[in-house]
Amino acid sequence: MASAKILVVDDDRHIRTLVHRFLSTHSYQVESAEDGKGAMAIFEQFNPDLVILDVNLPDATGYTLCQEMQSRTGVFVLMLTSRADEADKIHGFSKGADDYLTKPFGLAELEVRVKAILKRQRPVTAAEQQCLTFNGLSIDPVRREVTLNSEMVPLTALEFDLLHFLASHPGRVWRRAELIQKVWDYEYVGDQRVVDVHIGQIRKKIEIDTQQPNLIQTVRGVGYKFEAPDTAGEDAAS
Repeated sequence: MASAKILVVDDDRHIRTLVHRFLSTHSYQVESAEDGKGAMAIFEQFNPDLVILDVNLPDATGYTLCQEMQSRTGVFVLMLTSRADEADKIHGFSKGADDYLTKPFGLAELEVRVKAILKRQRPVTAAEQQCLTFNGLSIDPVRREVTLNSEMVPLTALEFDLLHFLASHPGRVWRRAELIQKVWDYEYVGDQRVVDVHIGQIRKKIEIDTQQPNLIQTVRGVGYKFEAPDTAGEDAAS
């Protein structure tokens, strides 16, 4: 199996070189860039599995680059920031980031985060390959595509993972901490509102009325559940 491809984007030469060398010694294929323009040029050619992306670049913001990259592929994004502000992180998650590391960080912690993100690319089992269909909503775990009434729904990698997980267990109520453990795949230390941010983003894309969602429902004081719609009385063409 080919090793994962990682693109490191940071205008700090010391950090960029350190991370590049560290990941290379762990058998990853690594490329690096110092600004947004260079990052996009390499991204197009390299097609990485994961981008380690600094929030503040001389010619772009990491948030903008994150959205641009994820509009082209299902790439995972680990953002680097010098700000420990929780609101800043939640903003990043709303733009599609899969995880965050606050500078300064240890290389051992970086390795744990990278492994956790890339584990989401594990081969799916036969049972997990089943396409989930609920009326007009279809979730394909092999292609990692979601369609609603035959229209493609643009989800970030983490949004897809979260929706697929919830839809795989219809009716089951999950606490935020459980969802973080199951979907993020490790113990996330921080504000659990990151789950709310992702749920909100998914609802905007698949719900008719985000104020009264039918598919992903809030269980007050507990967490969330995916409620499979009742097909009775529905138009068969949907």
